[in-house]
Amino acid sequence: MPKPAPLSPPQRRFSARPRLLLGIDRFVGVPVCWLLTVARRLFFWTKPPEPLGREGSILFLKLAEQGSTVLAHAAIQAAVNRVGRQNVYFLVFEENRFIVDVLGLIPPQNVIAVQTGSAPLLVASALRKLLDLRRQRISACIDMEFFTRASAAIAYLTGARIRVGFHSYFGEGPYRGDLFTHRLLYNPHLHTSDTFLGLVAALDTDPAKLPTFDFLPPPWSPLPRFAPEPAEEQQLRDLIRGLGLSADCHLVLLNANASDLLPLRKWSQDNYVALAEQILAAFPAVSVAFTGSPEEAPGIAALVGRVASPRCVSVAGQTTLRQLLVLYNQAEILVTNDSGPAHFAALTSVDVVTLFGPETPLLFAARGPRSHPLWAGLACSPCVNAFNNRQSACRDNVCMRELSVPRVLATVETILKGRLTPV
Repeated sequence: MPKPAPLSPPQRRFSARPRLLLGIDRFVGVPVCWLLTVARRLFFWTKPPEPLGREGSILFLKLAEQGSTVLAHAAIQAAVNRVGRQNVYFLVFEENRFIVDVLGLIPPQNVIAVQTGSAPLLVASALRKLLDLRRQRISACIDMEFFTRASAAIAYLTGARIRVGFHSYFGEGPYRGDLFTHRLLYNPHLHTSDTFLGLVAALDTDPAKLPTFDFLPPPWSPLPRFAPEPAEEQQLRDLIRGLGLSADCHLVLLNANASDLLPLRKWSQDNYVALAEQILAAFPAVSVAFTGSPEEAPGIAALVGRVASPRCVSVAGQTTLRQLLVLYNQAEILVTNDSGPAHFAALTSVDVVTLFGPETPLLFAARGPRSHPLWAGLACSPCVNAFNNRQSACRDNVCMRELSVPRVLATVETILKGRLTPV
């Protein structure tokens, strides 16, 4: 099997500078949003827009965080039901469009991807996409970022007559100007999938009545199931055999990474090694595979070396994102830090044990019977949220250390016994 192409360099470069990007959003975004707000009030203030009809078009703006895009599935589906899939668009960074395409709710040509290989390329690409959007005369733009300034400015510059987003009325979140026609309060007690759905529901609300509106989240509906092609499944079986495992072995996957956006979410690598050793000792028919991106492959290989078992291997850097979903479908369990893979895996048949610390599963856990979030629930946790731009004064993630190996192992054992016991 030829080695799959690694994730593109733009993804690696962009994700490596999260704090720099947050700083730019704060120190550049604030004056930009202020200037646009002044311009709107002095020169472009108009009467409240008419409600969006069934013939309009809707643009979702969610630049980063593919995991959150999975949580937006119900919101995107609601927009499709309202105006038709051909009239729903999605603006996203190029390296994050993968999951939008996998969800399959809107046509691929309606996914507008901004290139991010370098700062000049990012600016130039964003300007081109904005000009294209203005020519298309989008009816409504829904900003699914919580309080980033860049997305608020972009939403305004699309020219959409209806713009829905979160507004800081009395300091409930970072300042992002007054650029939305439909201004909502962010509710920190509402699951993120319901929060996104509320943004779509706000399209039918008189903006003069907002932020109060009578939206009641509907019952949760299951996500679509990712269905790989037979050839893709065979490729993964070949990969597993090439690593020295049986193609039909029972796999437990360990994702020892968390995005650089929030390193506090990481569970100790020592814990992952101990967990792998104890799973292998307790279940002779089970094998363990560590996952990760290409740049993480050397570190993951070192973890596998510490486990020192022929039933423990690394697949880091050996799969594309799509092949990773195929791998999830062939595995029994994924144990992961709170990060994108927990949400990608919700589209597959694998059971997912997600380790939460500085954020809460009450807002961000994948929904469904195969989702098993673990959280210590300390008094200082969650310490990051939409109101503080996901920053934290914490320098010691005791919330993650409180999740002991025996506690995680007990959850894994319960799931494995249920999945491996013949019905």
